[in-house]
Amino acid sequence: MTDEINGQEDAEIIYIPDDDGNEEAFEVIMRFELDDGTDRKYLMVVPAEEDGEEEQEVFAFRYDEENEEIKLYPIEDQAEWDMVEETFNTLIGEFDEAEGNNNGK
Repeated sequence: MTDEINGQEDAEIIYIPDDDGNEEAFEVIMRFELDDGTDRKYLMVVPAEEDGEEEQEVFAFRYDEENEEIKLYPIEDQAEWDMVEETFNTLIGEFDEAEGNNNGK
């Protein structure tokens, strides 16, 4: 499983159209692939305009990359969503644990 958690420097911003076709900025907070043999890739994003002090809603998408262009797909299957959510929570837990260990030194 590959995971990538962006730090505070150089945040990756992507633009996702809303229902009215307006482009909204989102910050990519994590990318990962599942070890289930499907080669599916996922990314987790939060609205880029939000205040960093408040808890933010996290959005998850399955994605493909073609010629440096990202194509996003909604996760509509409940079993797939449960697997993505569990992986996200595990990775965040590992990241928080690593941060705690680094701050304690």
